[in-house]
Amino acid sequence: MSTTQQQEWDLVITPRKKWYDLQLGDVWRYRDLIVLFVRRDFVSRFKQTILGPLWLIIQPILNSLVFTVVFGNIARLSTDGLPPMLFYMSGTVLWSYFSNCLTGTSQTFIQNAHLFGKVYFPRLVMPISIVISAMINLAIQFALFMGFRTYFAASGAAISFTSWAWTLPLLILLMAGLGLGLGIIVSSLTTKYRDLNYLVGFGVSLWMYATPVIYPVSSIPENWRWVALVNPITPIVETFRAGFLGQGTVSWARLGYSAAFMLVVLFIGAVIFNRVEKTFIDTV
Repeated sequence: MSTTQQQEWDLVITPRKKWYDLQLGDVWRYRDLIVLFVRRDFVSRFKQTILGPLWLIIQPILNSLVFTVVFGNIARLSTDGLPPMLFYMSGTVLWSYFSNCLTGTSQTFIQNAHLFGKVYFPRLVMPISIVISAMINLAIQFALFMGFRTYFAASGAAISFTSWAWTLPLLILLMAGLGLGLGIIVSSLTTKYRDLNYLVGFGVSLWMYATPVIYPVSSIPENWRWVALVNPITPIVETFRAGFLGQGTVSWARLGYSAAFMLVVLFIGAVIFNRVEKTFIDTV
């Protein structure tokens, strides 16, 4: 092909030679495709269901009710003086977003192998669209949480807003980054080791109990509190409660740790994802 003919092409696809060449510019150019995938994910999730998007409201309510009965009334775990229903819902809403991001992106290569093998587009578009789609669920469930919060506040519950509420966009960004980074790492590894695919759901469930979703950090004995604080999700959940309910063990240093952890995981995940996507079609 002559030089003149080559210049007529709008896009030339070439192999990546550098491990750090993530081609994020291509991801931005395919932002319209991200929007299409977000719409597809949201619509397909509730297709052929009776209640449709109402499940986004029913799920956190049922989870919070179960936690209130089991951990609040039977186990009598502390809720820092907050209404149990509101305490558990605050943790459930955030944790649901993180778990949806992690489990959804961890299936990127396996569930989309048929599409990746036929059409070219930056592969990072797919997990990013999953994270954004889960953000729609988060917005709906957050609105539900705020509705319950308004009701309890009007009923005289000892809850209050604090300045930490302004960190909500940062908290969502941290959760999205952690879910995306860990998810694409798992997705990359499952192209060769399918066993990890079965461990994701189990691991996420165990991780929830290691996160202050059903108990506050203040209820953990002082000599064991560091174990909970090693968890990068802990400062995020505690900051959310401190901002919107007025109770939580928070500091900028702990949020900084979560942010640093997120950046490291996201970078490692992007690099591994970049390397695996070149040859994954031969192993999936």
